[in-house]
Amino acid sequence: MSGVSRQFLNLIVDHGFPGVRSLCRIDLTLHQLFHPTASPHPPNGAGSGATTAAGLTMDSLPLPNPSFTFRSSAPDDDHGKIDCFPLADCAVISADHLGHAFRLDARTLLAGTLPSLHKPKSTPLSLFVPNAGADTDFTRNRNPLGSSLFVMEKFPKPELSCGGAPHNSDQFEAFVFHKVRLSDYIKAWHCHLLPPPPFVREPEHWRGGAGGKPPEIGSYGVVGGGSHVCISVEGVGTYCLETASHTWSEVGKWALPFIGKVEYVPELKLLFGFSGDARRLAAADLSAMDSQPQLVGAWEELCLPEQWKECRDPQFVNLGSGRFCIARFFPTAAADDLADGSSSCKDFAVLTGVEVVPQQVRDNNGNGDNGKAELGMVPHKSRRVSGASIEALF
Repeated sequence: MSGVSRQFLNLIVDHGFPGVRSLCRIDLTLHQLFHPTASPHPPNGAGSGATTAAGLTMDSLPLPNPSFTFRSSAPDDDHGKIDCFPLADCAVISADHLGHAFRLDARTLLAGTLPSLHKPKSTPLSLFVPNAGADTDFTRNRNPLGSSLFVMEKFPKPELSCGGAPHNSDQFEAFVFHKVRLSDYIKAWHCHLLPPPPFVREPEHWRGGAGGKPPEIGSYGVVGGGSHVCISVEGVGTYCLETASHTWSEVGKWALPFIGKVEYVPELKLLFGFSGDARRLAAADLSAMDSQPQLVGAWEELCLPEQWKECRDPQFVNLGSGRFCIARFFPTAAADDLADGSSSCKDFAVLTGVEVVPQQVRDNNGNGDNGKAELGMVPHKSRRVSGASIEALF
């Protein structure tokens, strides 16, 4: 599996029981999503190697046994829910409908309780900012903030401005790994309230919003090598939270051209996410943020039958070295069209390994060496996962 720095793909799985989730891990050395060498198909175009109707016979990928199965504080309550916030590699923080939180690590198989959220979130988003060096720095006269998990409402409600110094909001919180006092030796996770982004307390953004809808955090990600968390709101603007000082700044009145979570890939020096219109994997250059970034590529990795309608937004995981796993989700009805006749009682997912690579651009004379290079995408393997609904992957 040359070029992929990740051995495991982690899944949060919903087996259909209220308030119950499982953490599963797919070993990518056993269930490979990439060909040993580059795909024989050229990038882009109708013959790009994107899966066509032959995708109806794509191989199945068995759902692994759970590393953990966990539930909310009130599993017998049909309204009980549990939210999962991925950390680095193989760990996750979960919080139930009461805000009770705990941490699970699939590598060590250890679990532990954490401080509760100050307020449970209705539709939460989360971003993890690792700081492994500070996590292991136990110097008694230093207390550097360690890794942080930022949790925020996707649909924040308006708040009154109190004037003067900004006060914190229970719509934006962070789990931070640090010591309470300099004299302490042990570090632990602590939950802190954060100030909201400025638009939450600016009345002009709550009079109908974009298209008559209230503001929604449409795209979000970690930028600046972990120095900032970036959120983008259509019709309002883009804002950055400095992850050390927890202060917000407005970047611009424009929104990023993505939907959902985005990730900066240092090997390619580009920000990746799904384009806001066609939900294709796309890239944008963030080297200059004085105006709205433009997409420098958008690619289709699958070409499935028309009856295969996606039932929710796709997700992707950066596997390193320009390789990604893209997950698309389909309702049970689409499984009836599978060539092997199998079906599932849950939604099913299609996982596709793709590779983003430079490609030479030909000029009008058909010459391939005109000094220009663009990015292209090479699809590799697609595998179908059924038997339970994959809620998230990381």
